[in-house]
Amino acid sequence: MLEDLGRAIVTGHYEGERFPTEDELTARYAVSRTVTREAVKMLTAKGLLKARPRAGTTVQPPSAWSVFDPDVLRWLLERKFSLDLLRHFNELRSAIEPQAAALAAVAGPSPAYDAIEAGLQRMEAAERGEDDTLEADIAFHIAVLEASANPFFLQFRDMVATALRTSIRFTNRFKGRAADVPAHRAVFTAIQASDPVAARAAMTAIIGEVMDFITTAGTKP
Repeated sequence: MLEDLGRAIVTGHYEGERFPTEDELTARYAVSRTVTREAVKMLTAKGLLKARPRAGTTVQPPSAWSVFDPDVLRWLLERKFSLDLLRHFNELRSAIEPQAAALAAVAGPSPAYDAIEAGLQRMEAAERGEDDTLEADIAFHIAVLEASANPFFLQFRDMVATALRTSIRFTNRFKGRAADVPAHRAVFTAIQASDPVAARAAMTAIIGEVMDFITTAGTKP
């Protein structure tokens, strides 16, 4: 019920339409009032709905949605594909991941370093057909966030993992190849060498390539 209603709201099903009442939802999904109220409560917490006494429940505008919520982001990415949305996501990445790589370089060796190396090894294995390309790439980027040792950056973990699935699928499909392993290795090498400037530049280059591709794709007829 939560999945169905959340996706319907985000994809515009209720634009210009009244949101169902509690009785209507209970009957439609054949669930108890308690289940219905909990689902509405969760959607309200995600910024998708607003309940007012005697005014009922209404759908909130996109500006009110909690876009860092993994469910909301996933529903956004499942609707009609938008290069603008992909560009916006990678603009956020460019503000976070290069700095995370730089922080990882000065944080010193930790178990997170091993996770970065493991992600890189998975990417190399994926090139040989021995691992999943998408999951290996995501594992690498999440490990860099963790290695930053910044608790605020760690809050982006689920958001990055969710959005990368769409971003990487799109770029890999159109480029006809997987992620650039040497470019990712350059990030890890710089982190190992405790070189924040090189680490930041290497991660910036990875995201910059994606941004260039999005720009190019947007100019094609």
